[in-house]
Amino acid sequence: MARLSGIRGLLRVLLALCLSAALLAGCDTGGGGPVTLNWYNFPDDSGALASAADACSKQSGGRYRISYNKLPRTADGQRQQLVRRLAAEDDTVDIIGLDVTWPAEFAEAKWIQPWTGDNRTAATRDTLEVPLQTATWKGRLYAVPYNTNTQLLWYRKDLVPTPPKTWAQMIRMAEGLAKQGKPHYVEIQGAQYEGLTVWFNTLVESAGGSILNATATAPRLGPPAVRAASIMKDLATSAAADPSLSNQMEDQNRLAMESGTAAFEINYPFVYPSMKANNPELFKQFRWAPYPGIQEGRPAKPTIGGIDLAIGAYSRHSEFAFEAALCLRNRQNQLTAALDGGLPPTLRSLYWDPALVKNYPFASTVLAALENASIRPKTPAYQNVSIAISHTLSPPNGIEPRPDVQKISDQIEDALASKGLIP
Repeated sequence: MARLSGIRGLLRVLLALCLSAALLAGCDTGGGGPVTLNWYNFPDDSGALASAADACSKQSGGRYRISYNKLPRTADGQRQQLVRRLAAEDDTVDIIGLDVTWPAEFAEAKWIQPWTGDNRTAATRDTLEVPLQTATWKGRLYAVPYNTNTQLLWYRKDLVPTPPKTWAQMIRMAEGLAKQGKPHYVEIQGAQYEGLTVWFNTLVESAGGSILNATATAPRLGPPAVRAASIMKDLATSAAADPSLSNQMEDQNRLAMESGTAAFEINYPFVYPSMKANNPELFKQFRWAPYPGIQEGRPAKPTIGGIDLAIGAYSRHSEFAFEAALCLRNRQNQLTAALDGGLPPTLRSLYWDPALVKNYPFASTVLAALENASIRPKTPAYQNVSIAISHTLSPPNGIEPRPDVQKISDQIEDALASKGLIP
């Protein structure tokens, strides 16, 4: 019995020492192994994100291991999961892949940490300026751009020897092809969702306007927005419009182009490898050009997409998390994501990398678009702003430019005044 009591006493002492050491070290008691950093990001089927997590875990030299946690496939599902975790002050959320429309909302809610000092310097080095704007709120950097995206004009060289430079030219070309009985549709995102907001925002910015004022405190809109809405209706009520326009998203646009019924497509670079794989014969005629402008001589300002990496406000390992996030978006991992996952990089110098140019023959066109790009309205109320736009402008063939722009303006005022987060 004395021996048993002695063993129990020794175990109590060891446990007390273990707990004291854990508290002093601020780390887990799971055997002294590497810290686990939880990275929440969109589900990537290419393997590029998992590869980056593995590579950066090894690069840490045993200090931490990055666990890639896949969020739901839809943007709404991703945001809801993150909001619930962070609102509950979940300290296991270390690195977060945020859609470029979310940093303002998450920063205002104090759910993510600002990037300062050496971390900020490393995050901004060689990084494209417009993607950095998406990660900035009230003058502070709250995330580091991981990847970006922009739309181009894709067209068939056999039908369109010279690509149009404006929307008016494109509609005229499409109508001319229709009269000849040739494939002529202009594929664009016209469904009632975020893609419709992106289309409108690009046209407003290309017309010299913006949806919000410079301080994001009120709608701006005005004549540029009326012109943007008019162009959307012009396309939707012309022979250029696909009969399914009001239900189409990016993937439906891709499929329509691959089927041979369209002459033009406004879409992201993922359509290039898809056309190559799915319709090799038509791929021979598949070309790209800058996004059409509002008027000739004035380049368009396409709205960018992408993912920004942020650090959770309640992370117990934020020092490691900042280091790991920088590794996840380093040159090699961005190159892999571009080649395997089709995600354009945010590091400017990569656009001259021979490995990228070989697989992205349109790299210089993408870079030019990114350097003249626009971002979606930057506000914590963005979800409400987007809903106001997409619901009012759907279906595009029913747009009434002036009344609809006024309606959007009124709804945005209400959204900004609420100052609340969508649950």
